[in-house]
Amino acid sequence: MSKEEFEQRWAKGSLREMLSAVEERVDKLEESIEDAKESDNTLGESIDDLREQSRDFVTMCFTSNRYNVQELIDSQRKKLTEISDALEAIVMSLNEKIMVTTMALSTRIEELEGELALCRATVGKGVSSAALSNEDRMENYFRAKGITDDAVKVNTVSMFLTDIALLW
Repeated sequence: MSKEEFEQRWAKGSLREMLSAVEERVDKLEESIEDAKESDNTLGESIDDLREQSRDFVTMCFTSNRYNVQELIDSQRKKLTEISDALEAIVMSLNEKIMVTTMALSTRIEELEGELALCRATVGKGVSSAALSNEDRMENYFRAKGITDDAVKVNTVSMFLTDIALLW
């Protein structure tokens, strides 16, 4: 467009109208830009709020889970302690029983060794003294064994005689 045409149109007012329309559009664009900037600021603030809320939520979840896990660990520790205490009591009881049994066996071994010595002495006397009768030998045996009950003596003699009869 030439300068003359521009001046003619300007004179006619059509350019003025165009300019004013362009100015109105520029004003609207500037308003839109301002609105977009405000929306961007609001959106940025919303994003920041969401970040903070999600951070708080994650922290709360981890804290809650930590407490739950700690409770579970404490519960298991308590159960294991109870089991350990029960096993310790059982072991102590078994050790006591073993000690009592060992002492009883030691006592019984000492008794049997004494009886063995008496039996050896009785048998030794019986071999060296062929003059002793079966009755005397049985009486020595009963004394060595500490048998005083007549019923037990009768049962023992009958077993002895049965063994002798079987040997013949």
